[in-house]
Amino acid sequence: MVGMMTKFSIGDAVPDFTLESTEGVQRLSELVKKADKGVIVYFYPRAMTPGCTTQACDFRDSLSSFMIHGYSVIGISPDSLDKLEKFRDKDAVNFPLASDVSHHVMEAWGAFGEKKNYGKIVQGVIRSSVVVDTDMRVMYAAYNVRAKGHVARLRKELGIDE
Repeated sequence: MVGMMTKFSIGDAVPDFTLESTEGVQRLSELVKKADKGVIVYFYPRAMTPGCTTQACDFRDSLSSFMIHGYSVIGISPDSLDKLEKFRDKDAVNFPLASDVSHHVMEAWGAFGEKKNYGKIVQGVIRSSVVVDTDMRVMYAAYNVRAKGHVARLRKELGIDE
């Protein structure tokens, strides 16, 4: 299976997931039910690293406008819940950060696998965002995104910023 990975395209149905998070157990199908338009699921490699902090703070600072436009946000990483709680507290993260230590959800969503890191091919988290609509289908999917500027691009894609 090396090299073969599921990557979602617009219209694909996504698998449900249930993960422990900084705001209790999170189930995607429940989050989707509460959202007017959808849920932004983003995957990041490691809490409290510079890129992941930049990205989380960008989502934090944009959360109210995402919510006004009908979207909620959940971040997923392979970090322990303890580390995610420290990250939340340190950077005032105002949305759930979920722990996927086993990589099961990340693998199912195409956000874990082979990637290039400083010219070497390694196994790891592929920084990604998937926006899921209220029918559990993909509205938007981006893989190998850069931490900086990603939230701004996502805002444009979702029609929040013209």
